[in-house]
Amino acid sequence: MTKHDWDRLKWSDVMPKTAYMSRREIMAGALALAGVTVGGLPGRAEAAITAAASKWSTEAAPNTLEEISSYNNYYEFGFDKTDPRNNSLGFKTSPWSVTIDGMVDKPGDYGLDDLMAGVALEERIYRLRCVEAWSMVVPWIGFELATLLNRVGVRPGAKYVAFQTVLRPEEMPGQRSGGIDWPYVEGLRLDEAMHPLTILATGLYGAALPNQNGAPIRLVVPWKYGFKSIKSIVRITLTDQRPPTTWNVLQPREYGFYANVNPKVDHPRWSQATERRIGAGIFAGRNETLPFNGYGDAVAGLYAGMDLAKNY
Repeated sequence: MTKHDWDRLKWSDVMPKTAYMSRREIMAGALALAGVTVGGLPGRAEAAITAAASKWSTEAAPNTLEEISSYNNYYEFGFDKTDPRNNSLGFKTSPWSVTIDGMVDKPGDYGLDDLMAGVALEERIYRLRCVEAWSMVVPWIGFELATLLNRVGVRPGAKYVAFQTVLRPEEMPGQRSGGIDWPYVEGLRLDEAMHPLTILATGLYGAALPNQNGAPIRLVVPWKYGFKSIKSIVRITLTDQRPPTTWNVLQPREYGFYANVNPKVDHPRWSQATERRIGAGIFAGRNETLPFNGYGDAVAGLYAGMDLAKNY
């Protein structure tokens, strides 16, 4: 399979070695110590960032923080790509709690610090592929969703995990508009949620998530289109029924429940065979879309025997 040019790039190809090593030394030193304040990350009292590079990270060069934080789909704050940064300045992310309920042994309302107490945060450099056929590479900071689900205890019979975004129309101007039935909701099959690639992110580039990127805690599922990675989570529910998801309810012909990146299944209004890399420049051309966004070796087995055109 032909790889993207940007998949062949490494940090050292785009960053001076001294700068790269300095960043890694910081991660390996000051940030790897438990009990140290980590760039303003939530859960700072007890969470630590692991110094070693994750085996799940791509070696592709990440987009810049400016690109990642200024080109966003976060419709709660507006429908233009620059709206989320401009309109989220007053969004309050502290204090924050997440309700965990449904088919779990320990339901309750958990403060963010409680959720992250004792959790080793890890840098995961993941590809991000939007259903609109553009892409980025993002250095998230977070932890595996499975860690949290195991902590609260998944009851027998649970098959799905449902998620809900905060509803605050007074702070989120997009929620005061029509067209979407707020709050935003998403869902995964339980085996997808428990996969080690699936993380809850609380930061990027070693600091707390910007508001426009889903602060203070969001889902990241790198083999699926970006709209599956719900932002600013306030509820996680374990259930035996497939949950409704916002875009699938809004337009089921265009947005399926699974939303796995698939170059062979076009959106009804555009091709998914290629993608535009944000920040690559107007003369860079387009890259081939990789099945499962390049994570097929790790996740294709989850869908053995399924028709991925029908179950898009």
